[in-house]
Amino acid sequence: MRPPTPDQSVRRSRSAVRQPLRVLALVVTMMVGVLPWAAPAQAHGTIINPQSRAYQCWKDWGSNHMNPAMQQQDPMCYQAFQANPDTMWNWMSALRDGLRANFQGSTPDGQLCSNALSRNNSLNTPGNWKATNISRNFTIQLYDQASHGADYFRVYVSKNGFNPTTQRLGWGNLDLVTTTGRYAPAQNISFNVSTNGYTGRHIVFVIWQASHLDQAYMWCSDVNFT
Repeated sequence: MRPPTPDQSVRRSRSAVRQPLRVLALVVTMMVGVLPWAAPAQAHGTIINPQSRAYQCWKDWGSNHMNPAMQQQDPMCYQAFQANPDTMWNWMSALRDGLRANFQGSTPDGQLCSNALSRNNSLNTPGNWKATNISRNFTIQLYDQASHGADYFRVYVSKNGFNPTTQRLGWGNLDLVTTTGRYAPAQNISFNVSTNGYTGRHIVFVIWQASHLDQAYMWCSDVNFT
């Protein structure tokens, strides 16, 4: 029997390489077909000062969310992680499209803190959320990953007598304290808010009407007026 020619050896070598590659490609294709795919999170933003509820939980526990100490140290974040961890992982994506500024008509009482998004319903739960200490004059800071800018912000403070540890927030529990003008696209937007007559625990409720599309964001930030 004659030995294989160089050309035949090369062809056999290539075939030997191709065969396992074909098998690997088939296995990968089959795995892709059965793996669940998560929709990519839309990159937007949130109020980081005073920090919104989902952002506070993500900042404090995102890298340590399996720590059982959270249940005792931060029970409100614990119940939020138990309900749906995606609420915290996508703290920047709590938006709704096409409200046409009909915020109150489109958002039922008791669902303001979640922006009426069922996946974020844990944010509506009354309780002892961690609160940021602020004075009567304080600064709102938005962090926007995508630099969309704002048509305006509306800032509300919960009325005196409302108890955020036992009550869900409704429109009738709010005082409108500030409506801003437009802001150019930027990752960081800050503006000052002046109030009078608030003491102790309250909720600062912020609506951000983004400029690039008709997208509305609503958040609750727990505060302690000092």
